[in-house]
Amino acid sequence: MNFRDLRSSRTSARARKGALALGLAVTTVLAAGAASPASAQGSGDAPAGHGVRAALPAPTGPHAVGTFSTRLVDHSRNDPWVTAQPYRELMVSVWYPARATGGHGFAPYMAKGAAARWNAAAPHGIPKDAVDWAGMRTHAREGARVDTGGGRLPVLLYSAGANEPRTWGTSLVEDLASRGYVVVTVDHTYESPGVEFPDGSVKTDKPLRDALAGTPPEKLPRLMEKVLTTRVADDKFVLDRLGALPHGLGRAVDQSRVGMVGHSAGGMAAAETMYEDKRVKAGVNLDGTLEHNGEPQGTNLTPVARHGLDDRPFLLMGRDGSDHTTEPSWGSFWKHGTGWKRDLNLRGAKHQTYTDLAAVLPQAGVGRDVVEKNIGTVDAARATAARRAYVASFFDRTLGGRDDHLLDGPSDRFPEVRFVGR
Repeated sequence: MNFRDLRSSRTSARARKGALALGLAVTTVLAAGAASPASAQGSGDAPAGHGVRAALPAPTGPHAVGTFSTRLVDHSRNDPWVTAQPYRELMVSVWYPARATGGHGFAPYMAKGAAARWNAAAPHGIPKDAVDWAGMRTHAREGARVDTGGGRLPVLLYSAGANEPRTWGTSLVEDLASRGYVVVTVDHTYESPGVEFPDGSVKTDKPLRDALAGTPPEKLPRLMEKVLTTRVADDKFVLDRLGALPHGLGRAVDQSRVGMVGHSAGGMAAAETMYEDKRVKAGVNLDGTLEHNGEPQGTNLTPVARHGLDDRPFLLMGRDGSDHTTEPSWGSFWKHGTGWKRDLNLRGAKHQTYTDLAAVLPQAGVGRDVVEKNIGTVDAARATAARRAYVASFFDRTLGGRDDHLLDGPSDRFPEVRFVGR
C-alpha cells in the first residue's frame, strides 16, 4: 500500500487493492565485500527462463560488509493482524562493517519464499519472471565477523514502504554499512508481501489485503493509522532488542547513537517512531506522507506532523515537486519542528526513485515509458548516488562525529538536488 498512491484510489475497493499492490516503499538491505558479487557469479544473467540477476551499485564506503537475518518474537502483545496469534514475530536483517570475510559467501537479495511472492506480484511494471530475485546477490558476506576496531558503532533502523519487502532499500543500506553503521531492516509481518521465517514458512500480506477490501473509503484513514501504529510498535520492540542481537552485534552497537530512515510509509514510521521514542536521535523521511489520507489534504495528520519534533535533527527528501511548501503534512511538520532540519527535492524523481527499483528496473527489459512512470526522468545512477550521499552526510553529521558539509547548501556535486528549506 502506497499512501501517496492511495490519494487517488478512494473510489472503489478494486482501486484500493490496486494501490495496495504498489507498496508504500522504502527500504532493504545489502552490504559490501572485498570482491564484487558479479565476479563471484560470473555473468549477471541467470540461466534462461529464470530472469535476470540484476546488479546493484557497489557500496562506496571503506569497509567490507557482513549480514545475517534473525527472527525476533514479542510475547508482550498479540499480533495486530492475526489476533489469535498470542505473540508478534518479525524477521530482521542486520548489516554491518565486517572483517575476515574470507569463506563467507555473498548473501542473496531475498530468501526464496519471499522472492516467489514478490515475483508473483510483478511489482512496479516488472513482468513476472523477468528478474531472478532469489538469484540476485548482494555485496554483503553472510555471517562475517563484525569489525569493531573503531569502537562501538552507531545503529540505524531502516523501514521499507507498506506492502514492500525489507530488502527494497538494499542499495542504500549496504552503503551505510560500508561507511561504518550497523543497519537493522525490518519486515512487518502480514503487511510485507512475503516474510520467510527460519522454519521455511512464508507469512503473506493477506490479512492486510482483506482489511483493505473490507474498508469503505471514509474509514480508510483509520486503517492507515493502524498500519502506522503497528509499525511504530514493531520499531520500538526492535529498539528494545538491539543489545541482544546475536553474533556479537549486541555488544558492538552504541545505543546512545540511534537513527532511523525509511521510504514512504517507512519514512512516516521513522518520523513517528522518533516522536514517540527519545532513543531515536536523528531521522530521515524519503518521500513519505505524514497524514492518514489517500490525497494530501492536510487532515488526519499524524501526531508528529501536528506537533513536530524537539531539538533532534530530521531530514526530508522528496520526489520532484514534493516538499514542505507543497505537501500539507510536511508543511505542518516543518512549521512545528524546533530542531535542525533540511528539506531536499530530487529533480526529475518519482516516488520509487528512492528504492532499489532505480537500479533494477532499467535491467529488467521494460520500456522507457515504464521506467519514467516509476522512477522519473532523473538518471538512475545519479539518483542513487545522491540518495546515498545525503543520507550518509546527515547521519555522519548527527551521529558519526564528522561533517562533510554537504548539507550546508546546494552542491555542484549534485545539481539534481534542490534545497527547499534549511
